[in-house]
Amino acid sequence: MRNWLMVAPPIIFATLAVTFYMGMQRENPNDLPSVMVGQPAPPVALTPLSGKVPFTDAVFADGEVKLVNYWASWCAPCRVEHPNLQALADAGVPIYGINYKDAPDKALAFLDELGDPYEAIAQDDTGRVALDWGVYGVPETYVLDGDGTVLARVAGPVTVRTYEAQIKPVLEEAGVQLPF
Repeated sequence: MRNWLMVAPPIIFATLAVTFYMGMQRENPNDLPSVMVGQPAPPVALTPLSGKVPFTDAVFADGEVKLVNYWASWCAPCRVEHPNLQALADAGVPIYGINYKDAPDKALAFLDELGDPYEAIAQDDTGRVALDWGVYGVPETYVLDGDGTVLARVAGPVTVRTYEAQIKPVLEEAGVQLPF
């Protein structure tokens, strides 16, 4: 029994060291895995946002590659990503917005202040739809192909870096012509 107590700490240390080393070898340690990639986009049952064009999940299979962006007015990173979403929308990439657990008047004020990059927008008042999509938190953006299959997921704000590394390659592979 005494021999085992002398051998156990080095074995535990070696096991932890190998585990930590393997974890650090991931390409991007900030990436959160998504079981949605490669799967059809879940159905959406959303509340219309007053004065905005609503949408249903039928739009996901309209033949066009698109982004679906979860956001909220109370979300500081959503404010950071907003100019990048607007640039993508201005370049012709359709973006569908899902406002997450937000007060409608605050969501509308956010869009009035920063602009509206969305083709259509609706609210997920309860967060139920976000759960079905596997959303960890806002902002979160999904790239969908024309059949409604999830091609990629970006957890966190769409920045120049995430656009270049995660979104642009997927859009190009899907055949979207981008001016930048």
